[in-house]
Amino acid sequence: MSTKVIQALYNDDDILMDAVKETRKAHHHIEEVYTPFPVHGLDKAMGLAPTRLAIASFMYGCVGLSFATWMMNYIMIQDWPQDIGGKPSFSYIENMPAFVPIMFELTVFFAAHLMVITFYMRSKLWPFKQAENPDVRTTDDHFLMEVAVHNNEQELSDFLKKTGAVEIKVVEKH
Repeated sequence: MSTKVIQALYNDDDILMDAVKETRKAHHHIEEVYTPFPVHGLDKAMGLAPTRLAIASFMYGCVGLSFATWMMNYIMIQDWPQDIGGKPSFSYIENMPAFVPIMFELTVFFAAHLMVITFYMRSKLWPFKQAENPDVRTTDDHFLMEVAVHNNEQELSDFLKKTGAVEIKVVEKH
């Protein structure tokens, strides 16, 4: 199913922020905003829900810590106990201070690598994926806002011109 969107091009991030706020205030649905660099506060201005990536990162770190604990207990206590530097291997708790660097490193390793995989999956960024950038100028110095059209094309075009758009285009999205 294809839908119509209006692509409004802006040449300044402050003008874009004001336009996003005005567009939301006028109850128009913003499909997407393309920017050449992160614009601080744009997610709040668009009304996007806060990210849950920090929660996922914490859970991945807990998985890494659990794996490190299991691995060191199995290797150093159960499978191959050794007396290293006068430290007997009777229990994991007695030797845990020596294992703290390994626990830290595996916590960071698991959190970092699983977060990268989660980010790519969530963003739908696969190897050899075609770019979804509607206008090449948004990779250089312009900002593009896509607004859904609901039988109000002319009214919406006039509204977006008033918000400071330098160029407006109506496009069929698939």
